[in-house]
Order: sequence, then C-alpha cells, then structure tokens
Amino acid sequence: MSIMNKRNDNIRTSPALTAGIFLLALVAASCGKDGVEYRTEPVTRGDIRETVTATGTVNPVTTVQVGTQVSGTIKDIFVDFNSLVRKGQLIAQIDPAFFETQLAQSRANADRALAALRDAERVLNQNKALYPKHLIAKNDYDASVTAQESAAAQVAQALAALKAAETNLSYTKIFSPVDGVVISRNVDVGQTVAASFQTPTLFTIAQDLTKMQINTNVAESDIGRVQVGQAVEFIVDAYPDTNFKGSVRQVRRAPITVQNVVTYDVVVQVPNPGMKLMPGMTANVAIVITTKDEVLRIPNSALRFRPERSADQAAAKPKAAAEKKGPAGPSVWVQENNKPKRVAVTTGISDGIWTEVVSGELKEDQQVIVETVKKNKGASQSGPPRMF
Repeated sequence: MSIMNKRNDNIRTSPALTAGIFLLALVAASCGKDGVEYRTEPVTRGDIRETVTATGTVNPVTTVQVGTQVSGTIKDIFVDFNSLVRKGQLIAQIDPAFFETQLAQSRANADRALAALRDAERVLNQNKALYPKHLIAKNDYDASVTAQESAAAQVAQALAALKAAETNLSYTKIFSPVDGVVISRNVDVGQTVAASFQTPTLFTIAQDLTKMQINTNVAESDIGRVQVGQAVEFIVDAYPDTNFKGSVRQVRRAPITVQNVVTYDVVVQVPNPGMKLMPGMTANVAIVITTKDEVLRIPNSALRFRPERSADQAAAKPKAAAEKKGPAGPSVWVQENNKPKRVAVTTGISDGIWTEVVSGELKEDQQVIVETVKKNKGASQSGPPRMF
C-alpha cells in the first residue's frame, strides 16, 4: 500500500518538474549558449558641436604696472585696492625733502655759473677794446676768450643739473598713466623703495575690466583647427551654472614647452559688462570648431564596441594561422538573428559623446550595440533549483 502511495506522489509532482525545466530552457535560450547579452542604444538625429577644450586664466586686456623712477620713502598713498582712477590722477607721493634740497643746490650752482659767465663776458669785452690798440698782449686776449667760453659751458651744465633736479622732484609724485581700476597695491606709507637697479612696482592698474581676455594653452595636436574669430564658450568655478561666451582674438605662434609637452597660447576676447569675471580666475574653455544641426548620429561607445569570440571559436582556430583582418575603417555592430553583425559607416565630426554618420546602412531609431553584458556564470551553472 505504501508503494502505491509513493507512485501516486511521483505522478502528482511530475507536472511541476516539467514546468520548471521548461522555464529553465527559456532562460537559457534568451541568454544564448555562452550567456552573453548586448546593451543597445538607438541611432538618433540631433545637433553635434565639435570643440577643442583647454584651460586658461582670465586677465585684463591691458594691465599697467606703475612704478617709481626715484628712491625714497612713501609719504602718502591716495588710492587702495579696487579704487577707480583717472589718467593723470595723483595716486602716491614719495617724501620730496631730499629732492627739494637737491633742487635748491642746483639753483644756487646755476646762479653762480651765470655770475661767472657775466664776469667773463665783461673781461672779454674790455680786452676786445684794448687789444686792437696794442694795450694788452695777445695771450691775455685769448685767455679772456677761453674764460668766457668755459663760463658759458659751466652755465649750460648747471642749467642741465637744475633741470634734472626739477625732474627728480616731479618724480616724487606718482600719477596714474591710464583710466582703470587698481587691482594691486604693493607698498604702504613709510615703506622705502629703491630704484637703483630696476623700477619697483607700486601699483598694478587694469585699464578696463569690462573687457577681459583668457590666455589658454591649446595642445599642438589641436592648434591646427583653431582660427581667429571662432566662437568660444567657457565656465569658471565661481559661477558653475553660467555659460560665458567669447571669441578667439589671437593665436600666438610662440611654443610653450613644459616637460616635453608643447602647447600654444590662444587669446580669447571676452566681454565682461557685469564685472563677474575677475583677474586670475581659471576658465574651462571650449573653442567651437564646427556645428552641425539635425544630423544622423551614433554614440561613441558604439564605435568602440567589438564582439568577443566564443570559447568554441577560439579553440577551433589554429594557433599558427594568421588572424584574418576585417575591413578597414570605422564600423558599428547590430543584432541580426540574435548575433552581432558588422555595419561599416563613414563618420563625420564628434563632440566626444556623439559622432556624425555621413554614410552607411544605418537608419534613425535603429539599435546599435554599445556594450556586452555577461550573465552571472554562477547562477547559470548552478543547475535547476531543488524542489522539496
């Protein structure tokens, strides 16, 4: 009786076993023999903008360094950081006491030289009247002529020294050479500046902060595509959500070599009406090379995809045989009868994410393979689940 009961139980559970085996077969069929699936993305139409990216520094178009031509102690400073200045405005003064003393001494020397000249001229005039009457010797007459000429030269020298003293005194007043904004002040009242070997910089004035420029370093592999007048877009860390615009103003030919890496300075002209951009900001620049609208495009990952050979294909191929090369040129892969199929394409511009399809057997919304997705081998090899 127990044997019959066991047989009846087996008969009742056989449909469940059959259903489980059927489900496993469906899963295995959907995954393929090698447990590989493919992730695809559609071919679309849209805009592509090819750019050259670089980093650079925001600078004023014209920056003037204001220094001093004389040495001395800073007596007064009339401007500070961010001060608006006009051309010819007094912005600082060096203590003029020493230079006023030099000027007074030079004036005294000039007066003495003029007095000596007047005396020499008086003696010469007397000798001119006596010499024709043979009342003085010719040597005395010649000496008076020489004395007058020497006195005249000393006057010229004294007047030049006086002019130099006046000029040095005028240099104690520091004037702004341009209209602009003070972006740097390097001295304080009481500080001594020395102009012996080079002119010390007291102030840095940006002439017009409403017009800025970006000095970017473009790699030598990209510099051939950059031209004057191309549109530029960039962002700065201070305003990450603001897209600033500009244009290429100059492509400098002087190479910049750092650790065997060659770059070139590309100057980007940028309007700054809102005064948001400040000197020294780091800009992430995109120079627009080409823009195309509503073109057929594919993701760049589809161009990088290559299907893997199965283990059976690898084992069947002789080791000594040379690998047969496929057709040259870019291509993508599509699924046909659950197998990847290569489709050759001709590509155009790329923006790093999308690439233009110029020609090829691809249509809009067609799916192209971008990635291989492998199933978990442990799950596929664990066999049918135990049934209790």
